[in-house]
Amino acid sequence: MTGCPHINLTNPETFQGGLPREVFRYLRSDEPVYWHEGEDGASGYWVVSRQQELDYVSKNPMLFSSAERSCLLNEMEGDELAMVRTQLINMDPPQHLKYRRIVRKAFTPKMVDSYEARFREIARELVEASIEGGKCEFVQDVAVDLPLVAICELMGVPLEKRQRLFELTNIMLGMDDPDLSTSKEDGVNAAAEMFMMAMEIAADHKANPQNDIVNVLLSGTVEDEPLSEEDFCNFFLMLIVAGNETTRTVTSHGMRLLMEHPAQYQALVDDPSLIDDAIEEFLRYNPAVIAFNRTAMEDLELAGAQIKKGDRVHLYYGSACSDEAVFNDPDTFDITRNQREDVRNEHRAFGIGQHFCLGSHLARLELRVIFEEITRRIRNPQMDGEIQWLRSNFISGIKSMPIKFEVANG
Repeated sequence: MTGCPHINLTNPETFQGGLPREVFRYLRSDEPVYWHEGEDGASGYWVVSRQQELDYVSKNPMLFSSAERSCLLNEMEGDELAMVRTQLINMDPPQHLKYRRIVRKAFTPKMVDSYEARFREIARELVEASIEGGKCEFVQDVAVDLPLVAICELMGVPLEKRQRLFELTNIMLGMDDPDLSTSKEDGVNAAAEMFMMAMEIAADHKANPQNDIVNVLLSGTVEDEPLSEEDFCNFFLMLIVAGNETTRTVTSHGMRLLMEHPAQYQALVDDPSLIDDAIEEFLRYNPAVIAFNRTAMEDLELAGAQIKKGDRVHLYYGSACSDEAVFNDPDTFDITRNQREDVRNEHRAFGIGQHFCLGSHLARLELRVIFEEITRRIRNPQMDGEIQWLRSNFISGIKSMPIKFEVANG
């Protein structure tokens, strides 16, 4: 089987403007496990586009490894691969489960919910500061700060270092975007700087321990051994990046979709109890993560495709979230969908299986709080200029989205 020339999921520009829905529809229908040729000397990979096969790959880590060649889409080897394998997201059982238990204790719903009042305070301040004049740059003025401040507060990051962390996160996730980074070396340097921050936070916490998530991580053990400094730094980097970029992205896309469907925005204004349902549709319709990689550990067949040991297998979450076998009329955005279909449990925006997102409860809380504050004060939002899309085949991001609106009485 050879790749179709009109399908190019490696090129970041394929994802500018939103998910390539027609391509995904074709793949799910005709080639649900599709061989995609590599570019510029990189090896090719299998594209998994349907939910059934995505779930199977995700739930069988001994057949499809996260650690072998990492879960990231860009190929790595040597020291670079060895370094990313120390991160939870690139671990396989049994190592993965041992480390995941530690983080899971830090992100229990009870612990996360204890921050709701503080998150609401931040969200209200953000919205109030952004509405003066009836226009704002939504990403920078609204979407960025709540997830950034939330994860920084959870992780004990000093106030004066939060903006720098935001910049470093952009560099690490924007290596294909010339506006954000100029080379792979920039991304490596950004990660090294975040490691240094993590070491400072660990040292400060040991001198002045607090009853917080940092304490849960630093006091955690793997097989009765405490986390090493390197382990803590890896957790820090993963949680800061994942907890910052992804929720910002879903917030931005959620607002974009509501502006494209003004009657649905007005429905949230009229009935805020619909916001939880709307959030599940934001997550389903435009997941933040486009794809993750797995590596086949033996020869096997999947949906008729003959996969060889060592082949890369890319899981496309946005396609699985629009699978016609799971959702009715999946390419239609509908905030009331969750009232008729079990969207919350059937979408794959947070993945499935052993690597299901540990921060899902945190993300949902942040999204609910920010959209409650947005719909409380903003009326009739509209685009006020061009969207600037992140150039990436990994994160479905928006860099800039100017909007205009009317302001409601608080």
